[in-house]
Amino acid sequence: MDFQLSEEQQLIIQTVRRFIRDEIRPLEADLDPDAYELPEAEYERLVAMTREMGLYQMEVPVEFGGPGVDIVTRTLVAEELSQHRAGLYDAAYGVFGDSPPAQLYACTPAQREKYLDPFLRGERHAFFGLSEPSGGSDPARAIQTRGVRDGDDWVINGGKLWTSHADTSDFGVLYVRTDPTKGRQGITAFIVDTDTPGFQVARLVQVLRAHYTTELTFTDMRVPHENILGEEGGGFALANDQLARNRIPYAAACTGIAVWSNELAVDWAKQRVTFGEPLANRQAIQWMLVDNEIDIRSGRWAALQAADLSQRGEPFRFESSMAKLLCTEGAGRVIDRCMQIFGGLGMSKDLPLERFYREVRIRRIGEGPSEVQRIVMARDILNVRSGS
Repeated sequence: MDFQLSEEQQLIIQTVRRFIRDEIRPLEADLDPDAYELPEAEYERLVAMTREMGLYQMEVPVEFGGPGVDIVTRTLVAEELSQHRAGLYDAAYGVFGDSPPAQLYACTPAQREKYLDPFLRGERHAFFGLSEPSGGSDPARAIQTRGVRDGDDWVINGGKLWTSHADTSDFGVLYVRTDPTKGRQGITAFIVDTDTPGFQVARLVQVLRAHYTTELTFTDMRVPHENILGEEGGGFALANDQLARNRIPYAAACTGIAVWSNELAVDWAKQRVTFGEPLANRQAIQWMLVDNEIDIRSGRWAALQAADLSQRGEPFRFESSMAKLLCTEGAGRVIDRCMQIFGGLGMSKDLPLERFYREVRIRRIGEGPSEVQRIVMARDILNVRSGS
């Protein structure tokens, strides 16, 4: 096991770290504390910079026109990209590119020409529709949206919940039950245009952060058979593999906000004087900072191990779940301690901590809640199948 980063990795990390420090954080001083967009001129300027760096759309594989940065490096970069006020959910405000739903890489040549390539050129936008009002943690059983074959079309009825950006997207990847007699093998992924008759954004759902999701309804919505993504009945396998892989940089982003929060707390502890001494001299504060570092390093190492296994083509489901669990829960503890160290200032919007505190709480639910990650790991330990 080699913990030494390659020269290329070091260069990428240093470049991204400098970009966040010198370009993104200064802009946030003039933005609303809950902002999730940059002014258009600044956005375009920064996109031009990331393109020049060769890091635009870094997650896109080489065969689809991207730089194809490997998952270990992407995990390292994810930790750096989140280290600003909006970084957990709007890393660098999207100036490094907006990756499509990863399942789209399984598209046919015709689907690529119509959907994927325009997305990568920034001409079209997409959403990912998996969770439903009936639940999201167990899609093999919770998906009730039904698709019935009718000639060359599928007629889809049902709905989705917690779907981000569906109201501003041109199309999306939708998971539908096409065989009610089967569990996982009865789910199919479709590419669905949002202007399809029967597609409706039912309502906007506000959440803890400065963002909203959508609830969707589908009423006799006809989707061509040729819009199936992958194979009929193969939707669950398509989603499950990508979700497990995506949990790794998702987890690392949580470590990133924990790192910056702890740096702020360390600096504050050194300069803040109470009862004649700096906070840094208080054992209670020292222990909080040490516990922060333990949580940060535990999460980082777990995420990198999962990324390394994935990159080498070895099983990584257990490690991916562990990274997601450690990073999301650990980051929450770190931010809570940092707010305590700052006292009243930690509650103010002068610092990013209160936004981190709200947003990191969502991470314990998103991409599979902590309890489900524990179930996944327990099944691996006990060698128990999850059923169908």
